[in-house]
Amino acid sequence: MGTAASAFALAACGTSTAAPAPVAPAAGGAGGGVAAASTATPRCTTADLEVLLGKPAEKNDAPGQYDIPLTYRNTTDHTCGLYGVPGVDLVGPDDATFGPVYHLPRIDNGVKYNEVTAGTTASATITVLKPAPGEPAWTPAKLNTIPPGSTSALTARWPADLPVLRQDAATHPGSYVNGILADPA
Repeated sequence: MGTAASAFALAACGTSTAAPAPVAPAAGGAGGGVAAASTATPRCTTADLEVLLGKPAEKNDAPGQYDIPLTYRNTTDHTCGLYGVPGVDLVGPDDATFGPVYHLPRIDNGVKYNEVTAGTTASATITVLKPAPGEPAWTPAKLNTIPPGSTSALTARWPADLPVLRQDAATHPGSYVNGILADPA
């Protein structure tokens, strides 16, 4: 039983791309084990998804910070798994100090596992800090996002009226991306 529990714990962590080895039943019994890897729902890939940015909304508890829904829609005819924290790069004019790309930090606060059926969505939230009067304004033209578990990006236009305060070197920046959440049906 300890071997089965260990194999399950490793499989549940999702930190490895290798499938867990099947667990043999205990001698003389028909013990249960880890479900075969072939029955697991495959992870969504960039080719399975389209990305949409929602309307920015100022946070009630943090004036100057805005939440923007980052929604992924499954465009296939099959179910796929979408969970973890997406990569998000804001791309805009060349900043003299930081360059044209702002790599947003990731906050792993989403669901541990999520299945997205054909035609449905799952979302993450991008939180950005707008510059205060007198602070340098930088307005991205677009965002590139890499869904968790993928290696290629999807692109969406950035809202032209939402500048972002660049805090590339900050320990606790006001701009970041949150983990994927299941959208209500």
